[in-house]
Amino acid sequence: MLLHGQIPNRVGSLGSLVETFLPWFGLLVPVLAAGALWRRSPSVVIALVLPVTVWLSLFGGLLGDKSEPGGDLTVATHNVGAENADPVGTARDLVASGVDVLALEEITEEDRGVYEKELAGAYPYHTVQGTVGLWSRLPLSDTRPVDIATDYGPLADTKPADVQLAGNRALRTTVATDRGPLVVYVAHLGSVRLTPRDGFWTDSRDRNAQALGKVLAADRSERVMLLGDLNGTLDDRALAGITARLHSAQDAAGDGFGFSWPAKFPVARIDQILVRGVQPTGSWVLPATGSDHLPVAAGVSW
Repeated sequence: MLLHGQIPNRVGSLGSLVETFLPWFGLLVPVLAAGALWRRSPSVVIALVLPVTVWLSLFGGLLGDKSEPGGDLTVATHNVGAENADPVGTARDLVASGVDVLALEEITEEDRGVYEKELAGAYPYHTVQGTVGLWSRLPLSDTRPVDIATDYGPLADTKPADVQLAGNRALRTTVATDRGPLVVYVAHLGSVRLTPRDGFWTDSRDRNAQALGKVLAADRSERVMLLGDLNGTLDDRALAGITARLHSAQDAAGDGFGFSWPAKFPVARIDQILVRGVQPTGSWVLPATGSDHLPVAAGVSW
């Protein structure tokens, strides 16, 4: 836990794999404690102070409720899942959350119309750019897809614009609030895979994260928010270009770790709400839908 940054990523992205599940290493502490008590070894019990201290220094700040009353705007993000068997129910559950701004990722062409129809009553403004979209109670402007290097290589530039847009996985838009404009990015970074041959395969995710980090670094807007499925936890070094520009609503105003994936037994928070120029007032996980991800929400003020 203390030296996770020194674990190399050269072979099988081992460092990123450890960082993805870093909080769970704390479970080894009670195992060590049980062994120390069984051996009746005072020196081993004393030695347990080190891992306990390290774990608390890394994650102790996430324990306890840091939310505050009020907030100017509520937002949520949800990977609705390409294999979602109940998009209608998912859309209605999200409407019931009552948030002002809602980002969706992994929207299929087959289900796009369902979400547009079911969300229209609550959210008069929306945009869909490829497989990501944003629905809002407030007006949107200056909307455009964002290139996060989803298509790369010598043939990438030869694809027609409509083909590139169909596979687009990030967008930027501006939400008009009564406190001024809020720039909102929605992104779905590439998937990761754990395989015997490649280990923890993160190539597309890392490439997308690097590209998105450069976009965020170039954006000089006063208030910026990123909503999306980043397919990585904020401890993962691959997201450093993003986390250097924005900070986590869950870290600032959440209660606990806010794990979001997989929905049936969440072990990691890979769905993120990151901000700059606004103050998170609360962060929470919404009830499960038909997706394999849990939706996450936050309140912000400024």
